[in-house]
Amino acid sequence: MAAKVLVVEDDADVARVVRAYLERDGFSVAVESDGESGLRHAIAEPPDLVVLDWMLPRLSGLEVLQRLRRSASTPVIVLTARSDETDRVIGLELGADDYVVKPFSPRELVARVRAVLRRGEAGRRGPEVVTLGPLRLDVEKRQASVNEQALTLTTLEFDLLLTFAQAPGRVFSREALIERVWGPEFDGVDRVVDVHVSNVRQKLVAAGAEGLLRTVRGVGYALG
Repeated sequence: MAAKVLVVEDDADVARVVRAYLERDGFSVAVESDGESGLRHAIAEPPDLVVLDWMLPRLSGLEVLQRLRRSASTPVIVLTARSDETDRVIGLELGADDYVVKPFSPRELVARVRAVLRRGEAGRRGPEVVTLGPLRLDVEKRQASVNEQALTLTTLEFDLLLTFAQAPGRVFSREALIERVWGPEFDGVDRVVDVHVSNVRQKLVAAGAEGLLRTVRGVGYALG
């Protein structure tokens, strides 16, 4: 069954090109032209992935992402015309899985979509349940909990935490995490790793697992 991609983009020409390339690559594609309609669609008919423009009428991409993350962990790739790293980091901190800066190659976007979806599938392989102290990860259901308190994680955050939990105590460098979680085709900056690890750590701490995810200065990160 074809993966469903929701494209939320107000530029009709960009939306048409993105849709054509995704459909040619075998995806089922729906398009919304404003943030309010996009959010409503994403909640009512959850897609496998959302391609979300940052600058939208009615609701901005930032607002759409914030509201979507309150109830769903659907993977999101942000399209932004802003090349400033701060804007990209804000999107990642809010739970975006990846970003593409305009102008972009449609082939690059399709590759990013495939990479994000592939990460989710890869995370389903291996043991059905992984535990480490108070942390429990149900791989099949893609659910995480600390002392039976559910964690609300994005798709990428779950994959990142699972990578750590499957190798407790191992120190992962940023490069190793990019290779395992983002994939070798990822060409973003190391800062992306720091932002997502920080998001995961904050959620673990809020659930009572302070100190479980450690920073090893000058080397990387480790769980346990």
